[in-house]
Amino acid sequence: MQWNIVLALFFIPYVLLEVPSNILLKRFARPSVYLGGLVIIWGIIMALHGVCKNFAGLLTLRVLLGIFEAGFFPGAVYLCTFWYMPRQLAARIAYFYCTSALSGAFSGLLAAGIAKMDGVGGYEGWRWIFLLEGLTTILLGITCFFLLIDSPALSGKWLDPDEIRFLELQGFIKQGGKFADEAKEEDKFNWYDLKMVVLNWRLYLQAYILMCISACSYGTKFTLPSIVKGMGFTNTNAQLMTAPAFAAGAVSSIFFSRLSDRFQRRMPFVAIPLGLITIGYAVIMSFKGNLTGSNVGPGYFALVLACMGIYPVQPAGASWAANNIAPSRRRAIGVAFCICVGNAGGIIGSFMYLDEEAPTYYTGFGLSLAFGASGIVASVILELSYRWANARRDKITEEEVRDKYTEDELMKLGDRSPLFRYTL
Repeated sequence: MQWNIVLALFFIPYVLLEVPSNILLKRFARPSVYLGGLVIIWGIIMALHGVCKNFAGLLTLRVLLGIFEAGFFPGAVYLCTFWYMPRQLAARIAYFYCTSALSGAFSGLLAAGIAKMDGVGGYEGWRWIFLLEGLTTILLGITCFFLLIDSPALSGKWLDPDEIRFLELQGFIKQGGKFADEAKEEDKFNWYDLKMVVLNWRLYLQAYILMCISACSYGTKFTLPSIVKGMGFTNTNAQLMTAPAFAAGAVSSIFFSRLSDRFQRRMPFVAIPLGLITIGYAVIMSFKGNLTGSNVGPGYFALVLACMGIYPVQPAGASWAANNIAPSRRRAIGVAFCICVGNAGGIIGSFMYLDEEAPTYYTGFGLSLAFGASGIVASVILELSYRWANARRDKITEEEVRDKYTEDELMKLGDRSPLFRYTL
């Protein structure tokens, strides 16, 4: 239970600060400075985990880690929307997000290797994991200042004027007929945008889908080595055997997201992976904790299948939400809101798998199955609601809309504008 509590402590500030962080991000002309700074600070906190000598200090560091990691993922997704049109967004987010799956694969390999440094310099092996990964993170944060591209307008070193103009014209379309400089004047935070986000019931369905995935993802990532160990593998081999499952998740993430962009659809490529999660955990539960002997192969395949279902949903779901929020200033809040509510699943994931239930893990496997199935239902309802709204708006001519609303009123309505069409 102490282990579960320590895991959950990270997610409380992580969830609460995602929306404020994206609001703050919009004040920076160079997002690379803000995001790079966050990465450096959490790298320092990671390294401090390795030298901290008391439990209270570790708890404090865990909370601080949640504070400074909170802004990175929603900020990165929002930054992607600067560069790509809606139909291109899922695959681009997937290229970024699949590294989350790969981190699961490499963390097992790294943990197995670094743990062999036990006793070097008087430190236990687990401390070296934090020290080395923290120092690497700091170096990556520093590179953000130089390599992370802020916006098309600031890309003269590697794009020619025609390419920059092309991207600015894309922005003109996404901003509803305003160039970046014009939109920036109106791109400041206001409480009306926050209200429109909070009162948008469809965003809660989007967020619920992300919460389902977050709970399954973190629960699996935290517990997979223990589950694999229950199949009869030793400690080191159990760590190594987690790598193929996470690698399959990374490949699956890119595969489904590319299909999503190719067919310009989101719902099928959210629902199908959720179906894989449901099937995978149903198979695992059917063994009733007996994952040894002849059940090792089918059980391990079911775990791989579940990972292949977990990782494609976040890119497709995040891009689906981002595509259906307008204007840009509201999109920053809405994307962070969906990810923020979704990441509350990390708290659930921290408590799903309980030691006293090993190896059956009925609560963990059962909740994962339930999240997969209910996520499918939510995605279907969402799709039907978007279709219904588009069909209703198609019955109104543009002339009727222009007669009723001014241009400023239409911009203020954003995705509720009769001229806005939802991405399916």
